[in-house]
Amino acid sequence: MKQVGSDHADQPHDGPGSPDEADFSPNGMVKALLSTAAEVDKSDVPARLCQACVDLLDITGASISLSGEGDTRATWWSSDPVAAKLAEAQYSLGDGPCRSAMQEMAPVLAADLSEGQDARRWPLFAYQAVELGVRAVFSLPLGSSVVAMGSLDLYRSTPGPLSERDQSFAFPAADAITTALLSLHLASTSAGEDWAWFETAETDHSDVHRATGMIMIFLGLDAPQALARLRAHAFTSGQSVTEAARDVIAGRISFHD
Repeated sequence: MKQVGSDHADQPHDGPGSPDEADFSPNGMVKALLSTAAEVDKSDVPARLCQACVDLLDITGASISLSGEGDTRATWWSSDPVAAKLAEAQYSLGDGPCRSAMQEMAPVLAADLSEGQDARRWPLFAYQAVELGVRAVFSLPLGSSVVAMGSLDLYRSTPGPLSERDQSFAFPAADAITTALLSLHLASTSAGEDWAWFETAETDHSDVHRATGMIMIFLGLDAPQALARLRAHAFTSGQSVTEAARDVIAGRISFHD
């Protein structure tokens, strides 16, 4: 939790309520989180939810990632450029706390990516994260106990575990964000807008989806195998998977058995 001094200089000015009225209990913070979704245009909701987590927790940044279609599509919103790069890195590598949280349908809390067990669990992602100045990442699945549709990813520039107080907010916040996104989708569908609110995402990976389809045709692979080939090329060439996909589409690279 960010500490608020006597002059309340660190308290966000655009959040709900004044500093003296703020309710820092878990229920109060979840209400504050959801109130941000009610006060902005539908297209701004995911990004504002990310920023609300940063305002309420002792973290540096946050992102919301959604994944579908056998991992060939991914979409995310973030609070800052580093959070966006972390989401891109995990999608490019197909590995990291975010991917583990969705696969295990359970929170994954990596307190120190610079050394120890966390660094060994995702060595490539950990290296890239540390290069970005990130030392700790906390990923919580979005969805139900049966199906994970994405993750809430919180990062910090200093190592250390997520405090019990922050955990008491972050875990129910992930459930609240799931509810907010589902409500957003239902409201958009009812208004005949379908998934128009997705247009505000920082990437929808339509290029990756198209390039994966091209590789499937070229090599006779299924979607996961084709995406794995694309990721392997991106890694060996020092690119993001999106950059590699655009090269495939433009004919600058080709794949052979």
